[in-house]
Amino acid sequence: MLSVLRRIFIPVLLLGTVAACSLPEDTDKPPANMGNFRLGHNIVVVKDPVQGPMSRKAEDGTWETVLKDEIGKRFGSYEGDKLYHLGVSVEAYVLALPGVPLVVSPKSILIINATVWDDAAEKKLNEEPKQITVLENLSGKTFLGSGLTQNKQQQQRNLARNAARAIQKWLLENPDWFDINAEEAAAAAAAIKDGSVDTNALLEAQAPEGAAN
Repeated sequence: MLSVLRRIFIPVLLLGTVAACSLPEDTDKPPANMGNFRLGHNIVVVKDPVQGPMSRKAEDGTWETVLKDEIGKRFGSYEGDKLYHLGVSVEAYVLALPGVPLVVSPKSILIINATVWDDAAEKKLNEEPKQITVLENLSGKTFLGSGLTQNKQQQQRNLARNAARAIQKWLLENPDWFDINAEEAAAAAAAIKDGSVDTNALLEAQAPEGAAN
């Protein structure tokens, strides 16, 4: 597991300048329709996550606090007819250190695993945890790397907000779980800008030619 996560870091760091995007705040927009979804337990587990290269150190408890806060903000207003529990584990992160502008400008990264439970059915809806990788927002303050302009609390908040967005996008990509119209869910998912990258594609790109899938 550790070797896989470390393999993800280098290509993501290299892609950071092109993969990150300016993500406008969407709190002033009507929330996406989540069907019968109502948030039950909001569980965040942080146990010795991998600290990637060129990263500030963050205490486990600070990740738990900021992620629970952003997930609560994202999903706490939904009042559907069924309870669903969200479980998130922090697997790895980079909180960018101050770099040298235009030469070394590391980007902040967060890798989480997410699981959703149907309370009434008493079962997980995804058999395997969904791994999600998000980058920091690209803005005037972070174009050269947020290590130059933000403290680690600001970096964590930025990443946690994008992680909550990415979780919602993933849930909307599974409309049958929440009895949502598929076309409406697809449109809502496409509208969410979450700063995520496809880690599976990155790993496949690094696999030796001819390697078995």
